Amino acid sequence: MKPVEIKRGIYWVGGIDWDLRNFHGYLTQRGSTYNAYLIVDEKIVLVDTVKHHLFEEMLSRIKGIVDPSRIDYVVSNHVEMDHSGSIPKILEIAPKAKIVTSPQGEKGLRRHFKEDWDFLTVKSGDVINIGNRSLQFFLTPMVHWPDNMVTYIPKEKILLSNDAFGQHIANAKRFDDEIGWDILYEESAKYYANIVFPYGEQVKKALDALSRLNIEMIAPGHGTIWRTYLPKILECYQKWANNETEKRALIVYDTMWNSTRKIAYSLQEGLESEDISITMRALKTNHISGILTDVLFSRAILVGSPTLNNGILPPIGAFLTYLKGLRPKKRIGFPFGSYGWGGQAVKEIENVMKNLGWEIPLESINIRYIPDKEELDKTRKMGQKLGKIIKESK
Repeated sequence: MKPVEIKRGIYWVGGIDWDLRNFHGYLTQRGSTYNAYLIVDEKIVLVDTVKHHLFEEMLSRIKGIVDPSRIDYVVSNHVEMDHSGSIPKILEIAPKAKIVTSPQGEKGLRRHFKEDWDFLTVKSGDVINIGNRSLQFFLTPMVHWPDNMVTYIPKEKILLSNDAFGQHIANAKRFDDEIGWDILYEESAKYYANIVFPYGEQVKKALDALSRLNIEMIAPGHGTIWRTYLPKILECYQKWANNETEKRALIVYDTMWNSTRKIAYSLQEGLESEDISITMRALKTNHISGILTDVLFSRAILVGSPTLNNGILPPIGAFLTYLKGLRPKKRIGFPFGSYGWGGQAVKEIENVMKNLGWEIPLESINIRYIPDKEELDKTRKMGQKLGKIIKESK
């Protein structure tokens, strides 16, 4: 369990969670890492820790560099337990260490652990000198918790960004160019869509503040360290925070007796006749966390459900609940569905889209029982109309 020196005197000492497959309901097929960083100077600093079950792995890496009892500061950029979970154990070994955190971080850590540790709270711009280096802290509230902050090392031009710019990837390689942009782009987009999506305005403020810094490396709390593809991921975050989308459509649906599925595929035909790129996601075979990556990129979101017991099918209900929490903006919405006698599902979908502030430019489709050829032809033409609207949208 060797550490990895990312710059002279600065080491990755985190843990690799090869078996993680579900992170708060977000499927993590590639596992994850919990990244912690050790800075060796006149003062020894540990920035973030790991989830409790990987403490011994982190400790082994630290011991490969220094005696852990010599740690002077433990920086807690974020209270969530995948980052702070090993703080109590490291303080048993280094009891004189100070906890450096934001004001909200101190409140959160006290509440989590019920311990009266030696806290040093910092504000945006505060600096701690640790010898040949200094550490500067910037508060980034609601990216993605109120306590979030980042740590900047001016001498090496490294940003220790915690949850910003992360990905869920378990890999023995630590740097972006060792893994490749395609995989990192896919996992970074999924991470943003499922974790950071609701906080676009806060992300923009953070990006603006960080743009004044000279950054050559970003070392996040999960996944891979950015050193080669740094401009690309910064550009992506700017686009995602602005809710910039592509002129493409996502169709999400569930079905009981295939009527709603027939409507979905008829809409697809109409959209494709206008050269609109389509992604089809049936909730019986696709997880909502994967679908959110499609939401991130798509201008138009079409959601379909049959009516069941005066409402929507439960998988669609779960998807819409998840969507409401993540609050994507600047989308075009289109509800559709089928029913036997009530027909309320489409209205429920429409209400969610309206509450999200989406544009709903066309009348919804709601077909009783099994759609016939004439109804499917009308549906196809509705898809064509929607395709034209997508092409003309800005």
